[in-house]
Amino acid sequence: MPSTFYCLLIVLILFSACVATGKNLDGYYIPKLGVLPRTFIQDPTWEVRASVSSKDFQTFFYNQTLDHFNYRPESYTTFKQRYVINFKYWGATNASAPIFVYFGGEAPIDIDMAYCGFPMDNAAQFRALVVYVEHRFYGESIPYGLTLKKALSDPNTRGYFSSAQALADYAEILVYLKQKLNAKHSPVIVIGGSYGGMLASWFRLKYPHVALGALASSAPILDFPDIIRRDPYYSVVAKDFLKTSFSCHRTIRRSWEEIDRVASEPHGLTKLSRTFKTCRPLKSSSELKDYLISLYGNAAQYNDPFTRRVKVMCDAIDGASPKNDILGKIFSGLVASIRNSTCYVNRPFSPSQTDLGWDWQTCTEFISPVEITNDNTMFQPQPSDLNELVNNCKRKFGVAPRPHWATTYYGGHDIELVLHRFASNIIFSNGLQDPWSKSGILKNISATVVAVYTTKGSHCLDIIRATEKDPIWLVKQRKTEVEIIRKWIATYYADLHAFGK
Repeated sequence: MPSTFYCLLIVLILFSACVATGKNLDGYYIPKLGVLPRTFIQDPTWEVRASVSSKDFQTFFYNQTLDHFNYRPESYTTFKQRYVINFKYWGATNASAPIFVYFGGEAPIDIDMAYCGFPMDNAAQFRALVVYVEHRFYGESIPYGLTLKKALSDPNTRGYFSSAQALADYAEILVYLKQKLNAKHSPVIVIGGSYGGMLASWFRLKYPHVALGALASSAPILDFPDIIRRDPYYSVVAKDFLKTSFSCHRTIRRSWEEIDRVASEPHGLTKLSRTFKTCRPLKSSSELKDYLISLYGNAAQYNDPFTRRVKVMCDAIDGASPKNDILGKIFSGLVASIRNSTCYVNRPFSPSQTDLGWDWQTCTEFISPVEITNDNTMFQPQPSDLNELVNNCKRKFGVAPRPHWATTYYGGHDIELVLHRFASNIIFSNGLQDPWSKSGILKNISATVVAVYTTKGSHCLDIIRATEKDPIWLVKQRKTEVEIIRKWIATYYADLHAFGK
């Protein structure tokens, strides 16, 4: 990969997104999904937009149905939904060449197109058409031509913002495209990462007549109340830091009590604000601690072999001057993680579409309280509080979450028992350094619903654009995924022939 591409990637990582302020619903220590990392730096005047200028990409807008599940007059309203096609390698319809479809998640599709390169990296060998589809209410696919902020402020409009509507959007577009392109027998493989990976797996289950198979990268489909065990996310974060450096892990573990001790002193918050160069005076010690907790989580989640975020942070903590106390060492790790900033912790920012949209989605379908248990080796206990999250959602949107609806609609309980005979052709890929992997599928459910993982992988790393610098274990993971997809398609072609199609 050219050095200029790495430079652009770093810029996008630094500026593309940021978390909200406060606690719980608006809080730092609730981990976020997303194929690419969010950071804690944002310049309100900076607007990031990945530029995909290749002549091989063509942008289209589909007149999408607003409401797929009702028959009220307003249900038939349409809005412009963006999708992008690359025809470069397509073998066209005579060969029933496959169609690779990337499902956009909780962000504009532009950045996914630039960096989620799995579909394009493998299009040539399959002679595949490549399609990227934007999720409703993100990017340029917002109903009524509104901004997302305005759409979310309207109770009626935001009511159409759900994962079920998004999956129906994808189905309608794909059925339309296959008809338009005379590609009736072209097999469709859907691909997604993080939340988009959840959508890809669910799409295969809900619309098997539209998609032959799904690659769901880093998809935490078990991250719902009453399914996943306690403290799945931050237990992995602690493990990642411990494997990287025992002394770094120990320093972080000891820092929480030190923060509390200093905060309890006269003018203690002023001292902490000065030590950590906060952008505004701290209002409480939890403001600082929540920020640091999320910083460590972000480092572990996106601890890829190129940036090695956990090592960078731990090297700075371990290598700090002996004159530094515990908090001075922690600050050194903060500076190493977030460079070229004049202040830290509570920097003002303008929320991105992802921040706004995901708040709504987690207040309706995807609410999952985060708990840090007493068994965690690096963090103080943080009890989960579903009631507080529910109350926050009521204050913010006037609605109460439905914590069990996603598992009612998509499943998740006893998933091996349910899917081992019912489902087929789904790859659940993970990297075990990713804290979200504990909420994913890590063992084969059947011969065709399979888990492909690496011990050193990070969040969605397998679907990021391949480079010559990729380690062998990552190359092998992608090769395994490609060969599985190849078998699906070969079996499908054999079935076409057997049924005389």
